[in-house]
Amino acid sequence: MSISKYMGLSVLLPGLLFGMLPSLALADELNVGDTAWILTATALVLFMTIPGLSLFYAGLVRSKNVLSVLMQCFAITCVISILWVVYGYGLAFGDGGSMNQWIGGLDQFMLAGVTRDSLSGTIPETVFVMFQMTFAIITPALVVGGFAERMKFSAMLWFSIIWFTVVYLPVCHWVWGGGWLGEMGLLDFAGGTVVHINAGVAAIVAALVLGRRKGFPDTAMPPHNLTMTVTGAGMLWVGWFGFNAGSAVAANGDAGMAMLVTHISAAAGSLAWMFMEWTRHGKPSVLGIVTGMVAGLGTITPASGSVGPAGALIIGLSAGIICYSATGYLKRKLHIDDSLDVFPVHGVGGILGTLLAGVFVATLGGAGLAEGMTVGSQVWVQFVGVAATIIWCAVATWVILKVVDVAVGLRVNRDEETEGLDLVLHDETGYNI
Repeated sequence: MSISKYMGLSVLLPGLLFGMLPSLALADELNVGDTAWILTATALVLFMTIPGLSLFYAGLVRSKNVLSVLMQCFAITCVISILWVVYGYGLAFGDGGSMNQWIGGLDQFMLAGVTRDSLSGTIPETVFVMFQMTFAIITPALVVGGFAERMKFSAMLWFSIIWFTVVYLPVCHWVWGGGWLGEMGLLDFAGGTVVHINAGVAAIVAALVLGRRKGFPDTAMPPHNLTMTVTGAGMLWVGWFGFNAGSAVAANGDAGMAMLVTHISAAAGSLAWMFMEWTRHGKPSVLGIVTGMVAGLGTITPASGSVGPAGALIIGLSAGIICYSATGYLKRKLHIDDSLDVFPVHGVGGILGTLLAGVFVATLGGAGLAEGMTVGSQVWVQFVGVAATIIWCAVATWVILKVVDVAVGLRVNRDEETEGLDLVLHDETGYNI
């Protein structure tokens, strides 16, 4: 073979090899691996709400209210999906101009400019829109647990619509859409502030405004179907891999580590809650172990892109212990009827995980601090993010509930509550026995 042929091959072969490696694509080019993973992650996150969260919550309420909870989760999924397309995506991730520190804009009203060919990083923008839509769906669905078994369906719809617009979209923009908390350097990989603190605070405010269920705390209100709850919990655990690992928005090492630490924290939270309950009451419960799992998942969520396996283990154990203690304190000491423990599990878990992300990012195999940051300054940023989310969400949620109460009334009357929301609001029953 001549020298010229060798030279030709030396030029041709590297080019062919490069073309066969999609992982080496430039940042502004479509990456099929990233796209395939985020498509999968999107389906997993939607699976968390319908059917995961729906079944988890439905099993926890009394049988006369099982359909009302399923209906609320299903309706929220539909309503928020439409609102996200009309204006939600633009306000969360668009350019707000002079107001960009606080809120996005309406340039992408009805997803204007989002085409088959438009990209968000290495994935189609349509996929990013859909992935973020699933986060917007599950957050108000989580709030349902705070007022379960006593809110009117019409009030729930109006509250969810206004709350999504006034609370979720601004906080999402602050953290992920180019707003002030993101620019400060807040570590919230998958939604400690945006999802869990927001949902937890809204739930406890709703519980306080609506008041306790009839008979609480003197009348026992056990879950009517723990089999249904455990089924939903299993779906949540699997779906959460899309929630956290998908937030890397790429099929890479960050996604792999996020999946690993998510699983570790879930397992640790389950066991910690189980042993706390076993020690206090003499027997471990099925409800306890699955609630500990949810606490572990919610607490690792903001830190899942920042910590290593050892940090995840500590976060999960802390979640099981602290969230368990918070649940007992709120119900037995303060007698606050957060029906399905949204604040002590998601709110407290989100606060704990967001703060610990600032610690373990720099220790025990964490991802490392950003340039110019120290552990102290990072924890301060995390605290500011937590405080800002709590204050904004609490005040706005209270105002929204009061407005909805004046407009349509928040709560069914006592006789309707006794009969059950399934018959009163939907003219159906979950079980025809």
